Amino acid sequence: MKKILFGIALFLAVATQAQEKKTLSEKILGEKTLPSVTLNDIAGKRVDVNSYAKSGKITVVSFWATWCVPCKKELNNISELYEEWQEKYNMQLVAVSIDDSRSSTKVKPYTDSQRWEFDVLLDPNQDLKRELNIQSVPFTVLLNQKGKIVYTHTGYVEGDELVLEDEIKKLAAEK
Repeated sequence: MKKILFGIALFLAVATQAQEKKTLSEKILGEKTLPSVTLNDIAGKRVDVNSYAKSGKITVVSFWATWCVPCKKELNNISELYEEWQEKYNMQLVAVSIDDSRSSTKVKPYTDSQRWEFDVLLDPNQDLKRELNIQSVPFTVLLNQKGKIVYTHTGYVEGDELVLEDEIKKLAAEK
């Protein structure tokens, strides 16, 4: 009986500690926003990434590369939903390519062929990626209407865009 009670107490202590860590993590994310890093868009225009955080819109920032198959699949799936998301949730999407200077020449032809209707920025030196401490792509960052990072996700499997939509929906409902 003592072993059972000890096991239950240990389980509750670990579960409580995990919840406290999650809450702390959420607090840290909630205070962070996009850094002021200037990148070029695919037309060559200079853009301060932090301007997306100041737009007053829900913002999805998706880090990707032309050589990353899951990245392209994710953005193509989101692209199919993007117009509807804009109307329903007053949101915007920016895709940030981490292709280096050699492969970044492939970004514009690829995005044009896919007919993506969202902004695409180039981060060939991976300055923004480094500022946000992103280890691998695909990596998704969700900002609330106040520009605070409220959700991040690494990797992609089919259907992750629906999980992202649920997170966007929560933010839209908080108005």
